[in-house]
Amino acid sequence: MIMLHFGAYAFLPAPSPWCDIANYAGTAALAWAGMLFTWAAVPYRAQKSSRWIFLSLVAASAIYIGILVYGPVSFWTLAPAAALFGVLPLAISLFFLSQFHHPLRWTAVAIYVVLSIFLLVYQLREGNGAVLALNAVLFTVYLCCAIHFWHAYPRATVGAFITIAGFFAWASVFVIGPFTLVFFPNLHLDDEVWNLPKYVVAVGMILLLLEDQIEHNKYLALHDELTGLPNRRLFLDRLANTLERSRRSGTQAALLLIDLDEFKQVNDSVGHHIGDELLKRVGSVFLGRVRRSDTVARTGGDEFSVILEEPMSRADAVRVGHSLAQMLENPFEINGLSLQVGASVGIAIFPDDAGDVEALRIAADVRMYASKQESKAKNRINPQRPFHPGSAQPSGSRSGLQLAE
Repeated sequence: MIMLHFGAYAFLPAPSPWCDIANYAGTAALAWAGMLFTWAAVPYRAQKSSRWIFLSLVAASAIYIGILVYGPVSFWTLAPAAALFGVLPLAISLFFLSQFHHPLRWTAVAIYVVLSIFLLVYQLREGNGAVLALNAVLFTVYLCCAIHFWHAYPRATVGAFITIAGFFAWASVFVIGPFTLVFFPNLHLDDEVWNLPKYVVAVGMILLLLEDQIEHNKYLALHDELTGLPNRRLFLDRLANTLERSRRSGTQAALLLIDLDEFKQVNDSVGHHIGDELLKRVGSVFLGRVRRSDTVARTGGDEFSVILEEPMSRADAVRVGHSLAQMLENPFEINGLSLQVGASVGIAIFPDDAGDVEALRIAADVRMYASKQESKAKNRINPQRPFHPGSAQPSGSRSGLQLAE
């Protein structure tokens, strides 16, 4: 829409009727760009009422700008068109009030009602009434852009600040411009000065994209992409911090290493996409069992690690380990298949079993693999129906629950 606005305004010097067409297309595109952006910025844009309000404002602006450009400009043409800016959003909001309401919506509706009142008072003012009216419409549109974007990005970053400030500056252009014409008629400012806020907004949005990408990269660097759990890097950092806190307070902390038994059989039998979904389900189950202060991480292909913060005793750690293993006894229903895996758990207690991060990990790892060797289960996949039409269903077996401390 902004490109259409610039392109259309390039034809303003053309003779009539092309200059009128260019004026209407460029001005309407500028208004519609702000309305589109405002609608895209609201968190409830999928609501039917939001789409109706957006379409009603697009229609109202199209009618009002058309009257200002093509005429006839009179009370009987402008007054009903001006009233549409306030009446339509208010009526739609009231009609859908029982289904949806939001403070941001009522803020926007109030602003457009004020716009309607302003237009009814000043649009027929002799001399500059039409100019005031058109600038009031555009000021309202971009003021709403600034408010909605501020609501969408309430964060103290350079990108957010520049973009919000750019939108407020963009809106203020439609106030400063008429003010300059009235009080400083001899002051000539190049058109690019008035277009500067557009570029400020563009730069701010680019910075926001970079900030979002940096945050996403930081998240990926510390979290497992598949399960969303902390990865080995974040796990080691949290384990070191936990041991340091336990050392200062003289309390115990526990490390649990959990390896899924026969998980390779899941991948080989039903595919890696099913295995990936199973890992996500297991991670979610483990996360729901421990406290918020504890940490569940995915530290290997089918290996999970759990840090149990203080207060924690060996008996508590064993109880949690048994609980996590037993939670896998219930089959996971994935894509119509009933999948069942077991778990081997190794437990190490700080400071009884080891006094630093690496030694504690080794102690838990040795015990986990010792328990895995004792596992008797051979097949833990129990699908409810064939994987492919006509194929045989693998037989299920019990879940392996192995625990070593």
